[in-house]
Formats: sequence, structure tokens, C-alpha cells
Amino acid sequence: MSLKRKIALTISIAFSLLFGVVMAVIYLSFNDFRRDEFKERFRQRLEFTTHFISKSKDFEEEAPIFFNENADNVLLNETILIFNGQKELIYSTIKDRNVTWDSALLKELDEKKIIYTEKTVPEIYAALRTINGENYYILTSAFDTNGKSKLNYLKYLLIAAYVMSTLLIGFFSYYFMGQFLRPLEDLNKEISEVTAHKLTTQIPVQESNDEINVLAKSFNTMIARLDDVFQSQRDFTASASHEIRTPITRMAFQLENLIKLKQHSPETLLSLQQIQKDVYQLSDLTNSLLLLTKFDKENIQSIYEEVRIDEVIFESFEAVEKSYPTLKMDFLISEETSENPLLTINGIQSLLDIVFINLFKNAAVYSDHTEVDVLITETNLKLIVDVISRGKTIPEQEQSKLFEAFMRGNNSQNISGSGLGLRIVKRILEYHGAEIIYSSPAESTNKFSVIFEK
Repeated sequence: MSLKRKIALTISIAFSLLFGVVMAVIYLSFNDFRRDEFKERFRQRLEFTTHFISKSKDFEEEAPIFFNENADNVLLNETILIFNGQKELIYSTIKDRNVTWDSALLKELDEKKIIYTEKTVPEIYAALRTINGENYYILTSAFDTNGKSKLNYLKYLLIAAYVMSTLLIGFFSYYFMGQFLRPLEDLNKEISEVTAHKLTTQIPVQESNDEINVLAKSFNTMIARLDDVFQSQRDFTASASHEIRTPITRMAFQLENLIKLKQHSPETLLSLQQIQKDVYQLSDLTNSLLLLTKFDKENIQSIYEEVRIDEVIFESFEAVEKSYPTLKMDFLISEETSENPLLTINGIQSLLDIVFINLFKNAAVYSDHTEVDVLITETNLKLIVDVISRGKTIPEQEQSKLFEAFMRGNNSQNISGSGLGLRIVKRILEYHGAEIIYSSPAESTNKFSVIFEK
């Protein structure tokens, strides 16, 4: 998840939680207000009834007329029960049906004097009052339909406001975070375009002194330092490789002329031939380093050309065959290959030559036989080249480090080499978006599979 989305999501969640708490407080506060208001109306109704009883000369006869005349002040579905001191019902607003009541409530009034409960349906407000020297138990019940209707309306209003506010704050936080972080995205875009061949590119810096511009200035400083180091390293590698090539070429030419002379003893001739192989190996290594200094992953694709892999294989084998004339190659195309294979890839032939020259040299040096098998398999998605030789295999614990620099396995003991060949092979294949895998499908069998994506 991007930083913009994380910040927007965090703000939205924080606001939602805070707004939810505020909505809950408003709802509970209004519910308390509704309850207190309804309770106050109960109390006023009780006081009104008490006042009537105290002024009435004949309560039972005057009550129906009094309550009918004051019907405007009646609560919704109001029921009034009035008992005398002996807990006998003396008046009820309920007509045409039996009147029931809770005797325990009357007993409870003897202790508490006033009882209000909202847990029952309808709500009840009861009181024990002494009027003109006599006790009266007054029970009033009613529905707060109006208050609860307002409470439900408020609930739906708060829920709708909560949902809309959450969506709006999510949208605006994402939008404004995008505006605030746009300079950071621009900085990321500029940084992603910096490559080994564009280390001199400076990141644009605005006049403001915010954190992003401070970061851009620091990055420009770092890029300048890296460019100095990288350029020094590249210049040294290129210069050293170029300067070394000249004496190596002279040495190789002089050794060839010296070997052609027929007056050497067998021991001397063998030594000269071994020296010649070492010189050739050093020459190949120098050429590889010089070529690698010219390319990197970012710019190499711009100079790709269509290359036939079979031509690369045969040219590489011919180059190796000069130093190892006894080496033979068995070239095969797999039956799994699609009809009319093109055997072409996009790449740089000079670098691909180095790949297969190194693989063929390994086959010649580390093989017990003088034959190397090359099997090509081409599908719609991949082109695979298997280079197979017979000899001592590489232990499993060494296979994970096989393509590291200066790595030499147990099968290379008493054999000269730099330990850089397979590392260079892997680097070149990475530049071509390809990979190389080592396996041992059978006893005393080494297989290197080069896999090109099409």
C-alpha cells in the first residue's frame, strides 16, 4: 500500500472513530433529555391531579368531568389509577374493561413515596401523596411516542451523517494527501530514472525548505559522490583492461611462434602450451571485463539486435576448439521444440559469445570426456540451451555459491582458473533478462541450462 493511501486510511479511521464517539454521545445525551422531559411531564401531570384532589369536594363525582375538560393535557395513551389509603381503587380512566394493577408497586410506594420506571411498556410514574390528611396512591402510565419518534429520527440522521462524513473525509484526505505528496512522487520518479549512465542527473529542488526538498538536496549530494566513485572505478577497470590487452596479445603471439619451433623437448613444449592456455584465459577475462564496463541493465536494451543462438553456439565452440582441439560437440534440437523454430533472441552477440565460450571451456577443463552435448528447446515462451558434459559433479552444498565471484568447487582442484567465469556468465545473462541453472540429472553429469525469455 502506498504512503498516500496509508495516510488517507489512517486519517479516515481516526476521524470515523472520533466522529462515531461524538455521534454516540449526542444520541445518549438526547435520550437522557427525552427521558427527563417525559418524566417532568409525568410529574406535572401528577401535581395537576394532586391539586385537583385537594380542591375537589366530591372527587369521585367530579373526576370524570374534570379529566374530560382537561383532555388536551393528557399524555398519549395515558392511564391514571387513584387508590385511597386502604389501597382501594377509587378512580380509573380505563373504561369498559377490567382494571388490573400491581399490588407490589403499591407496597413499594409505602417505602419510596415516588417511583418512576421506563423499562416497562408503557412507562409508569407513581407517587404516594397525603392530601387533606388522607393518603392517595396515584399511578400514571403513558407512552412517550413523540420522544421516541424523535430519538429514532435522530438515530437515522446520525447514521447517515456518519456514513456520508466518513466517505467524504476519506475522499478529501486521499485527494489532499495526493496533493501534499505529489512532490514526493515526482522525486521518486526522478530517482527511478537515475542509472549508472545518468549519475550526473540532478533532482530538481524547489525554493521551499520543506522535508522533501531537504531530501532532494541530500540525494543530489549523494549522487554526486557516487558518480565520482563509480566513474573512478569504471575508468580504472577500462584503462587497466585496455592496457593489459596489449602485452597479453604480444605474449600470445610470441608463444605461438615459439611453439612452432621444433627444437623443444617434450617437457618444454608442454610447459609452453600450458602457458599459452593461461595467456588465452587471461586475455578472455580481460576482454570480458572491458565489455562489461560498457553496459548496464538500463542501457543495454537500447542496442539489442536479433541474434541466432545456433550461430553464437558454433562460433563460440570454434573459438574454444583452437585451445582444446580434442573437444567435440554434439548439437541437437529437442523434440519438444515447436515446429519451424526461429532460434533467435534479442541481445548482444559479443556478450553472448562470452557466455558460451566460458561454458564450453568449463566442459573441456572439468570433463572426463572430450565431448559436450548442446540441446536446444524452443517453445512459444522460452528458448532453453542445455550444455551437458560428463565429469565430477559439484556438491549440493556448493551449488548455491556456484555463480559467486572467485568461487571454485572441489572439482576444480589442481586446475588453474580465476573463479570469475561463471560470475561473468550470470551477469551477462541478467543483462539479457535470462537465467542460468546448474543441475546434475545423472551420475557424473553436469548440466548448465541457459533460459531466455521470448
